[in-house]
Amino acid sequence: MDTTIQISKKLQKELLKRKLYDKETYEEIIWDMIEDSMELNDQTKKEIAEARAEIKAGKVHSLRKVKKELDL
Repeated sequence: MDTTIQISKKLQKELLKRKLYDKETYEEIIWDMIEDSMELNDQTKKEIAEARAEIKAGKVHSLRKVKKELDL
């Protein structure tokens, strides 16, 4: 069920500043802010730990190195 809420002009201006694209809705902006404050799920935490281990083990390449290898 959709509902309508009232917000102040000041909050509306702040939400407008956070738009990533013109047609982004206030709901999308609010969900993005909520998502930013949510705790990461276990799968994401696991993937971050694995990525950090790969970086520590030197299993990464800089963009500069990749470009050089690909003659870009």
